[in-house]
Amino acid sequence: MHERLQSFFEYLSAIDRFFWTYIGFVILFSSGIYLTIKTRGFQFKVLLNFRACITDLLKGPSKCSSRGIHPIRLYFASVSGMVGLGNVVGIITAVMIGGPGALLWLWIGNFPSMLVKYAEIYLGIRYRIPNDQGGYDGGPMFYLRKAFKNKTIPFIASLLLCIYGVEVFQFDVVADTISETFHINQYLVIALLLGGVLFTVIGGIRRLSQVCTFLMPIFIILYVGMCVYVIVRCSAKLPETLSTIVSSAFSGHAAIGGFAGSSAMLAAQQGISRSVYSGDIGIGYDSIIQAETRAILPQQQARLGVFSLLTDAIICTLSICVVLVTDVWTLPLHPDQFVGHALATHFKHADLFMAIFIFLAGYTTIVAYLSVGLKSAFFLGGVRGKVAYLTYAVVAFVFFSFCDQEKALLVMSLAAGMLIVFNITGILRLLKFIKFQ
Repeated sequence: MHERLQSFFEYLSAIDRFFWTYIGFVILFSSGIYLTIKTRGFQFKVLLNFRACITDLLKGPSKCSSRGIHPIRLYFASVSGMVGLGNVVGIITAVMIGGPGALLWLWIGNFPSMLVKYAEIYLGIRYRIPNDQGGYDGGPMFYLRKAFKNKTIPFIASLLLCIYGVEVFQFDVVADTISETFHINQYLVIALLLGGVLFTVIGGIRRLSQVCTFLMPIFIILYVGMCVYVIVRCSAKLPETLSTIVSSAFSGHAAIGGFAGSSAMLAAQQGISRSVYSGDIGIGYDSIIQAETRAILPQQQARLGVFSLLTDAIICTLSICVVLVTDVWTLPLHPDQFVGHALATHFKHADLFMAIFIFLAGYTTIVAYLSVGLKSAFFLGGVRGKVAYLTYAVVAFVFFSFCDQEKALLVMSLAAGMLIVFNITGILRLLKFIKFQ
């Protein structure tokens, strides 16, 4: 039975590698470049006018309604799904498999993809509908119905979002980290973590936004501060590190220490796929969260998606750089241990800090994803759909808690791959309805 399961995951892994190497990269990069050319670099205009964007969102005439959730709270709820263990653990697997050059490919794919993020949020708000809870329901299931003029594709997308919404990878990492660091029974940790996740998720997007608005600023400030401190202390190694990143991106990297070596193609595949997973680019997750905004004009909230993706890329960069400049990346460690070991070179008790840090980062992401999955389940089957989905989520969380973390990440990557095909196709079909302003 174990051999069959192993063979099954090897088969899925081959499909995943093929998709992100030959299909996913082309879809994301080409659509992002197309939108960048068509809009004359609109994402850069947004990035250079941060204050004007925030002022227009909060103080402009007729910008907000009484229905929905405050735009800034939704920003942190959105960031909570993007900025988490994917930036600390998941992104490190890109270096382990694809080499340091994966970082450069992450940025190559990130800037053009900002407009994909903008477009999906815009459409999520444009085609949203009011719900009975005083908010809105929006996302791919609504704008794909407009794009394809049928119910089949929105149905499939909703199913994929349900799978993607059960963040088994981060649940696995959080449970393992807390159990091993504090020597607590793993079954007890899983039970308590499940209880906390379900409590927040049942409260809906509103409760999610309240929790994340409190936790995310603390998380970002502490983590960025510690990483920058270590990088500055190791600044003498920065020129060598940057040279390694660039050369590895286009020529691959030979085996060294605990790293098996990679090709340029593998670096590109890992950088792009992990960027998509970490930033939820083209997935549709963000459009469901941001559709709850009080903002009336879609472009006002959609601009925040550009900033959230930049935030995500910066934190991914810091995670990779801190591992590279301390040479920890050459050690034979588990993916969730690299950043902790790197920070431990300059901070005492970094293992305890990282355990708490991983819990907070992972928890906010898990509840954000599950909230999106729950909305998708409600779209599919109403209240019964939500009950069935929560049952599935509990089973999946427990099952993958006893599996290899890379297998859990593989499931997420495959679901993401299928989602971007539907979403980006839908975005391009509805492009004439999107205002880049």
